[in-house]
Parts: sequence; C-alpha cells; structure tokens
Amino acid sequence: MVVVINVGQSYTKFDDINQLMTTFEHMEVFEKVGGIFRLLAEAVSEGILVVNSKSLVVGCNGSAYQMFGYEEGELLNRPLNVLIPHRFHDSHDGHVKKFLLGGEKRRMGVGLDLYGIRKNGDQFPLEVGLNPFELSGNTYVMALILDVTHRKEQESHIKRLNTELEQKIILRTQELQDKVSELKEEVKRRKEAEERTNEALQREKELGELKTKFLSMVSHEFKTPLSAILTSTALLSKYTQTEQQEKRNKHLNTIKGKVKYLDNILSDFLSVEKLESGKIKYNIHVFPLSKVINEVVYGSNMLLKAGQKILYPNNIDEIVLEFDEKILELVLSNLINNAIKYSSEDSTIDLQVERGGKDIAIRVIDQGIGIPEDDQKYIFDRYYRAANALLTQGTGIGLNIAKAHLENLGGSIIFTSVVNEGTTFELRLPLKSSKLEV
Repeated sequence: MVVVINVGQSYTKFDDINQLMTTFEHMEVFEKVGGIFRLLAEAVSEGILVVNSKSLVVGCNGSAYQMFGYEEGELLNRPLNVLIPHRFHDSHDGHVKKFLLGGEKRRMGVGLDLYGIRKNGDQFPLEVGLNPFELSGNTYVMALILDVTHRKEQESHIKRLNTELEQKIILRTQELQDKVSELKEEVKRRKEAEERTNEALQREKELGELKTKFLSMVSHEFKTPLSAILTSTALLSKYTQTEQQEKRNKHLNTIKGKVKYLDNILSDFLSVEKLESGKIKYNIHVFPLSKVINEVVYGSNMLLKAGQKILYPNNIDEIVLEFDEKILELVLSNLINNAIKYSSEDSTIDLQVERGGKDIAIRVIDQGIGIPEDDQKYIFDRYYRAANALLTQGTGIGLNIAKAHLENLGGSIIFTSVVNEGTTFELRLPLKSSKLEV
C-alpha cells in the first residue's frame, strides 16, 4: 500500500501505515493528526477504527460509522465494547490486553465467527484485521473491519444447497442401491428358475431314458422266464407215466425257479416305488441271524448251477439282531443270487459272518466274472449294469435298493472286485437298532 500525504506545500510518500505513523511519532497526541487520519481513512471502503490502550475509540472513518449506524463523531472517546455484543465482552477485554502486549499485525479471531452490534441493537458478522502502532509514546491499535453479512448468507446458502445436494445424493444412492439389490435378486431368482427348469428338463430327460431302459429291461426280464415257464408247462403234459416223475420234477423246479425270479423282480420294483414315495415303513424287531440265513440259502439252492455250492457260515446260532428281518432277507437274497448268476458252474459262494463290538459283518464272496474297475463307481446306481454283465439277466436295481434300505436302517454296504477272479460284498449291520420304527 502506497500513501501520499500533502504536508504543507510538499508531498511525502509512505510505503505502509507503519511508516506513516512513524512520521507522527513526534506529535503529542493522536488527535492532532485527525485531519490526516480522516484524509487517509475516508478513501477506504472498509470500516477503520483506532483504539488506544484503554480500549477507547480515538479514530473512526465514515465507513465504520455507517457500518455501526452512528453519526459522525458519535463513537469518539467511547469504549470499544459498545460495538461488541455483550456475550463477548469478557473474552474480548482479555484479547485486547494480550494483543497490546504481544503487538504484531494479524487477523482477529481466525477460525471463529465474530460479530458486531449496531446502535439499534442489530448484530452482524464481521472480520477484523488488527495492526498495532505507537505514536508519541502511546500504543494504539488500528482495526480494519469488514461486514461479511452478505458473504455469510452466501456461505449459508451454499452450505444449505450442499446439504440438500448431499441428501439428494444419499437418497439417489440408496435408491440406486435398492434398484441394484432388486436387480441382483431378480437375476438370482431368474438364475434359480433357470436352474430349476434345467434340472427339471434333465430329470425329464433322465426319466424318459429310464422309462425306455425300464420297458426294455422288463420286456426282456419277464419274457425269458415266462417263456421257460410256458415251455416247462407244455412239457409236463407229455410226462404221464409214473416212471417219468423225475422229468416232471425237473420242469416243476424250473417253473418254481422262474416264478421265484419274477417274484424277486416284482419285489424290487415295489421297493423302488416305496423308497421314492417315502411310504416305506420298517418293522424293527429281535430275531436270530440263523433264521434269515437259513431261509435265504434254502431259497437260493433252487437257482444253483451244476456243481455250484454255498458255504454256510459257522458260529451264528448265538447271534441275535434288532433289525428289519424282511429287509435283511431281501438284501442277502439279492447278493447271493447275483453271486450264483455271475459265477460259473462248479464254483463256490462263501457266506461269512464276523461279529464285532456293536455290529456284525456279513460277507458274500464269489468266484465270478467280477466288476470292471471303470464300472465300480456306478454299480449302486439304479438300472446300471456293468459292461461284462449286459448279456446276463438282471434289472440293475437290486444293489441300489439294498444300499438305500441299509443306509436308512443305520447299516452300510461296500465291495471289492477283480475281473475274472470274483467279488466280495460286505454288509455292516448294528446288533441293536437305533430306529424302533421308520
């Protein structure tokens, strides 16, 4: 800031206000330079106040009078507190004393909201820049005052607009998140619906394949034994002589065996239907193991090929089970009949029983064709038959049913097999069932 003052008939140039005040330091009192002060101060649009060490106003420009609503000269020699709201008086006096002692140019109340009070009592926001100086041994403070009412209103307006904008952004963001969530949920529902549809189509496809396979299998499995029964029945009528009883017995046994075979197939189909519908109920009761094994071995003897034999297990008379007797009979019949069917003539089917702590193991060991390694993981699947067994009669559901029943009753079934050497199936059954009725 450059100030030029006309002193007498000469002009003096001052680079800043401090240099100006230094020029006045030999004057006796600040009031003696009032004319010069007014000349300088009136050229400034901001309000200017000069306060002495007693906080009395000793100088004031027109902008300050207008800002605070006073007539010219009305503020001179009045305490500065008349321009400050009452609630700030105590803190303001302390700030003034501290400032006079420290004495350096600075803005007042940085980071704080400052207020002035007009003659009519209205309060308004302001900013104050302070500049201390000495004149004739006295300390003064010059205050440059800005009325920031308009700026505060603009800031408040901007703040309100920002708040409203932030709220709108939050609202729109939430709406967007809700829409995204809805879209994700819709995508999830559609994906689940698509998966269910694909699963339904796959099940329908598999069901169609199963139906085709089932009809083909039933046609084959029923046709062959029925043809044998029909043939044996026709031949029976030709053996009318007493001495032909042996031939009659042979055909009668054939008929019995085929009827038994068909009965087993029908029992398997019935078990499948019950397992799928969940209608099956188990009859858990206590019975001797020997009773079931005797019935199974007796029924299987009619199916033995020439030279085949079943080795009866030892030491089973004392074993008593709490299980479903009919289910155990069904499972053992299936395993022994398979051993007979897939073994050659003059072979042995070994039936072993081993008692453990809380369960027993029953093993059916044959010397048959075995199960190829590639087929072993599918052997318990319904209607599945190993590649080397396709030319032999069978439905492919016996092992599936056996496994399902055993697992329902707390048992298990495993096997080991080597092609052309034989297969061992092992049942694990609890001696005491945890299911009284299922």
